[in-house]
Amino acid sequence: MEFIVEKIGMSRTIANPSVPVTLLRVLKAKVCSVNENASALVAYSNGKKMDKAVAGQQKKFGLSAEFNRFATLSKVANKEAGDLDVTSLEGAKLLQVTFKSKGRGFSGLIKRHGFAGGPGAHGSRFHRTGGSIGNREWPGRVQKGKKMAGHYGNATTSVRNDLVSFDASSGILAVKGSVSGANGAFGRVKVVK
Repeated sequence: MEFIVEKIGMSRTIANPSVPVTLLRVLKAKVCSVNENASALVAYSNGKKMDKAVAGQQKKFGLSAEFNRFATLSKVANKEAGDLDVTSLEGAKLLQVTFKSKGRGFSGLIKRHGFAGGPGAHGSRFHRTGGSIGNREWPGRVQKGKKMAGHYGNATTSVRNDLVSFDASSGILAVKGSVSGANGAFGRVKVVK
């Protein structure tokens, strides 16, 4: 089963030893339509303004103005339209959590790949640069996959986390360990077992 979640932040359990957990809120969602392979179109709220295309979808599926975003989930427990069924989370042990990592823009070699750089003393002229990148006559070009400065972050990452607890009334999941992405980011959770 798959669900749309919002990252709240990190905390820890009150136990000995303490376990670091990431808190995720399962968003209230409505199933609009279910396909024969158990995938479904769901509507949820992300707090942004809606446009005319969304208003048309809301009218088509008979949704309130609160549900202003749509997504397709690969597998749901519902057999027909209505509130998204979250009972499968109560017995779950292992989850696959997918978020976009924090975007860091155009970054240099030291930040992006952890290169050491040169000495910081005066006269070095090699502090945080990449150094030589090419070969001699053959092959006469930069090899594919060469670690260089460039776009860093804002990539989809998936992690498998143990489920520590799930509060059905508030929809809060506590998963063991960290999850990529900023607080307030939206992602997906899939029940593995």
